[in-house]
Amino acid sequence: MDAEFDWMEMDGWTDAEVEYYLMGPFDGGIPGLVRRIRRILNVSQRGLAAVLDVSQSVVARWETGRTSPRADVIQGLLVLAGLRASFHSDDSGEEVEPMRDDGARDRAGRRFPAHVDLTVTGWWCPRSAECTADVLAWRTRSRARRDPAIRFHTSLKRLYRLMYGTPDDHPAHHQLVAEAVHLDDRREQRRRQILAEQPWLRPPPGWLAA
Repeated sequence: MDAEFDWMEMDGWTDAEVEYYLMGPFDGGIPGLVRRIRRILNVSQRGLAAVLDVSQSVVARWETGRTSPRADVIQGLLVLAGLRASFHSDDSGEEVEPMRDDGARDRAGRRFPAHVDLTVTGWWCPRSAECTADVLAWRTRSRARRDPAIRFHTSLKRLYRLMYGTPDDHPAHHQLVAEAVHLDDRREQRRRQILAEQPWLRPPPGWLAA
């Protein structure tokens, strides 16, 4: 019965596809995954092809490894079978998640390159700011808008990773804003400490009014 079922599934295959199939067995991989999903769904190649709106020969080529479905098709197959893909590190065995979708973007709304590590240096200020007053005005404006200054250095990345480790992901925007606020707090603490230790640096009362 099994042999008869296999031959029935080969209906519509080309001679080359039949010959390649009979050369099996094949490793698991994508071909085995497609067959597993068919088994879970309890459908023939023709039935799966109808669900996906492809020809039976396309499914046959997937199962013999002659071609592979696109990543989005594989994701759809997993959803159909009620499965979820996961990836694990060879070194630690820990699960590796995809990069987050809400990772920070640049001022043009583009994602930052996946291979770089992001650093917050304060609040955003254009490079065209010409004097200290302009810089302070821009930073005040950016602080109100919650617009942090985000930098990344490809040349120093290896050194930073040796010192601090490799970040798992790009932070979300609200996390970068929190880092900028934290930097403000640290600068204010430092300023107060310096003034406490060296009070002669304090401006005289009413100096702004003058």
